[in-house]
Amino acid sequence: MTRLDLYIARHVLGAILVVMLIVVGLDLLFSLVDELDSLNDRYDMLEALIYLGMTAPRRIYEFLPLSCLVGCLIGLGMLASHSELTVMRAAGVSTGRIVAAVMKPVLVLVVGALLLGEYVVPHTEQIAQSRRALVQSGGEALKSRHGVWHREGDAFIHINAVQPDGIIFGVTRYRIDGDRDLTSASYARRGEYRNGAWQLEEVRETLFHGDRTEVVTRDGEVWQSGLTPTLLSVIVVEPVDLSITGLRAFSAYLAEQGLSSVDYELAFWNKLLQPLGILALVLIGISFIFGPLRSVTVGQRLIVGIMVGLVFKFAQDMLGPASSVYGFTPLLAVLLPILVCLAVGAWMLKRAK
Repeated sequence: MTRLDLYIARHVLGAILVVMLIVVGLDLLFSLVDELDSLNDRYDMLEALIYLGMTAPRRIYEFLPLSCLVGCLIGLGMLASHSELTVMRAAGVSTGRIVAAVMKPVLVLVVGALLLGEYVVPHTEQIAQSRRALVQSGGEALKSRHGVWHREGDAFIHINAVQPDGIIFGVTRYRIDGDRDLTSASYARRGEYRNGAWQLEEVRETLFHGDRTEVVTRDGEVWQSGLTPTLLSVIVVEPVDLSITGLRAFSAYLAEQGLSSVDYELAFWNKLLQPLGILALVLIGISFIFGPLRSVTVGQRLIVGIMVGLVFKFAQDMLGPASSVYGFTPLLAVLLPILVCLAVGAWMLKRAK
């Protein structure tokens, strides 16, 4: 990498990191305000701060595309405002060379985002959600609003908290017969995955026999379920926060259960194609600098960057549900806005030349 490449990369990378710090900081601040409503004797301010700290990797991953776009507009825009880009081009530096110099630090961030989304975010999100749910529930059935629901066969299952080491807390199971009548409801305080099954502890089950009920308590129970610790670690967090491999595995499991996996397939393609999406946004940002935003203020570039990022995000968010309604593949819903950005960016760069 030449001195010129380093100079451009330093400006762009510095602007991206500053934008990231501001955006993630504001998001954490607003989230802290939201968490204040959930504070109680068990879930205090310290627990809320721990929760927010553990969700920071997910927030960085989510805001990286917008930060790259706005950071590119600001960093490269500052060079344009000081006529440095004009001097570079007058000295014989091609537009393609400048584009490549901008893309190099972005590619480093893209690789970092892939590693973050695949190996860090799923783990920290599971711990964060499980810790908050466990603290808020206090071990009571259905007490935590942050637990997870799942359906398996004729059973509807709610779990208050899932720990990464194969331990679950607050397992409530409802069984429904073919006439959609409730046949039993049980609650287990704790469960541990051993020898291919869940070993439940302190089980209390209510059986419904027409006009009477029967309560049965047991010290333990072996629960055979297709929900392994790996699959549970998937459903405890939002699809967008899962790893690519976890999304693929859980989509296959849902298909085996006869349940819809559209949300997880959509999240899978979103994560898989996010690097291409970031590069597309950066390309369109570069094309703006060489085109209509060459001589405007930083504030105007900031507004344009945020608007483009929001339009891109809204397009993917609208096409996602549309894919399930109209029956086209989620891949197209994710890929179409990216292709549009690439085409527009390439066209504008060609005009600028």
